[in-house]
Amino acid sequence: MSPEPPRRLGGNAIDRLGAADVSAFDLPADVALAMAAELRVLVCLRGEIAGLEKAIVARLRPTPVYRGLLEVPGIGKILGMTIALETGDIGRFAGVGNYASYCRCVEAKRVSNGKRKGAGKAKNGNRWLAWAYVEAAPCAVRYDDRAKRYH
Repeated sequence: MSPEPPRRLGGNAIDRLGAADVSAFDLPADVALAMAAELRVLVCLRGEIAGLEKAIVARLRPTPVYRGLLEVPGIGKILGMTIALETGDIGRFAGVGNYASYCRCVEAKRVSNGKRKGAGKAKNGNRWLAWAYVEAAPCAVRYDDRAKRYH
């Protein structure tokens, strides 16, 4: 009797699956065929992503800013490059709040006399920096004890 396939698979479990694992499950033929095809696509995409990352890392000159970003919990090579390149010269921002606003990391508020006056401009700022920080935050909480305690 073949093993029953799990109802849900997490990312790590999917990473460990191979074609033999799929065929070992007692699945209808069309479902097994679709799963095997998806796994082949996943392997192919991982290879392409690794190649792109290698080419990008080779072209990027490691600046002090980039090296400093790598010290921040949750920020790895790709997020560090994204933040460094999208930020540019940090001196162009008048203050920390201006940078946080540019990164879409703060709520846009329009208040007059304590009353809210319409919605802020949610699309202002740099969407790639917003993405990078949104990606970095859960990684920091997951892998850094200090960030975990703060969260």
